[in-house]
Amino acid sequence: MLLALALVTLVTWRLLVRATDERMDVALEAEVEEFRRIVAGTVDPATGRPFESVSDVLQTMITYNLARPNEKFLGYVDGEYRFQSRIEAPVLLSEDADFAELVGSASEPTAGRYASGAGEVRYLAVPVDLEGDPARGVAVVAYFADQERQAADDTAQLMLGVGAVTALLAAGGAWVVAGRVLAPVRAVATTAQGITETDLSGRIPVEGRPADELTDLARAVNAMLDRVENGVAAQRRFLDDAGHELRTPITIVRGHLEVLDPADPGDVRQTVALVDDELERMNRMVSELLLLARAEQPEFVRVQPADVAALTREVFGNVRRLGERDWQLGGVARADLLLDPQRLAQAVVALADNAVQHTRPGDRITLGSRLSGDRLLVWVDDAGPGIAPADQDRIFERFARGSSGARRSDGAGLGLSIVQAIAAGHGGSVELHSRPGEGATFTLVLPARPAPPRNAYPEDLTAGVDGTVDEALATPPLDPRPVPTEGGPR
Repeated sequence: MLLALALVTLVTWRLLVRATDERMDVALEAEVEEFRRIVAGTVDPATGRPFESVSDVLQTMITYNLARPNEKFLGYVDGEYRFQSRIEAPVLLSEDADFAELVGSASEPTAGRYASGAGEVRYLAVPVDLEGDPARGVAVVAYFADQERQAADDTAQLMLGVGAVTALLAAGGAWVVAGRVLAPVRAVATTAQGITETDLSGRIPVEGRPADELTDLARAVNAMLDRVENGVAAQRRFLDDAGHELRTPITIVRGHLEVLDPADPGDVRQTVALVDDELERMNRMVSELLLLARAEQPEFVRVQPADVAALTREVFGNVRRLGERDWQLGGVARADLLLDPQRLAQAVVALADNAVQHTRPGDRITLGSRLSGDRLLVWVDDAGPGIAPADQDRIFERFARGSSGARRSDGAGLGLSIVQAIAAGHGGSVELHSRPGEGATFTLVLPARPAPPRNAYPEDLTAGVDGTVDEALATPPLDPRPVPTEGGPR
């Protein structure tokens, strides 16, 4: 702002000075023309007679031309001062010998500038001759340029003063406004400095503030702190639960080894079998923990074109070996989509294994897939005891188990967490529909991103190995929560 004001002031001052100089030049030329007109008349306007001498001509010129402010008329005869106008001047040029020597002997019209005691003087000297008089006269029109430019200087000084006051007021206003505007930034810094490894509860106050970009920033930082605090809390719970779950088999193994009778072969075999079983459970738990840790990496899910119908059929054939259940295929989605077939199969197998753990031999378990708009639905439905409403929000947490009365499995409680991580890796989610006593339906809801088209479809997915049509695969896609049997889940 200061630079802009200074530039405007300088340009304005220079324009005013140039206009003043042009006005002085025009005035000098006009006065000289008036002098020439009087000389050309050769008659004294006061008497009506011809001029008798050069001195009379000079006196008439100076008398009949009124000098403006800061303007001076002078007359010289044979190099010596003789006449001047009556207007007051900053200095008496008539007493300046150097100026008299400069202009008194001019033999032709001469324009120039002279540095006097009052500053710059712009002048125009015109020689005056009269026939019959050998004397040589010079008429001089002079302007005190610095005094004539004083108005421009005063204007520039006024602009500088006003600009300085304006800049001070603007700086003060900017200081106040910037302080209020940057208050959220300072609050962010203060909050960040107050957050420690043990205390993540600090938040930036945003209540009562107008909606603007910095308020949005404060809200975004608060939301980020909420996520960080929730993540740290989840990590602490995870570490506590993992430590507890791993301590249990270690304690069991250590307790049996302490009471082992090496001389009893039966006791040794029984203890070795128990230790092997506990070590296998610990190994499975560690593998699942590593899988969940990798789920946070960008390359956890590697999408590729996959035939959903073939994948559904393959997974259905694999899960049927998990237990003696009434396995049913509810339907298939006939589409080529971009997804990770291995991770999707892993999630469906985990859901099927969970269904097996909570059902009895002969109970129905239905698996299927279908397209619903821009979503792919893959579900596993069972006729088990169902899940209590109080447990439905927590069973996807790590090491969480339901309390519905179903028998406790040998797992670590990480299966559903892995399923949720796989769904999130695809950009989807897991939905649960269940009521106690009516079974449960887990549905993977994934974005249906079409795969690039292929030149030829590999085979008729509804045809079996011997060329016959599989009626189960030929069945039109059903609702993601099929109605299996009377009284089953809805």
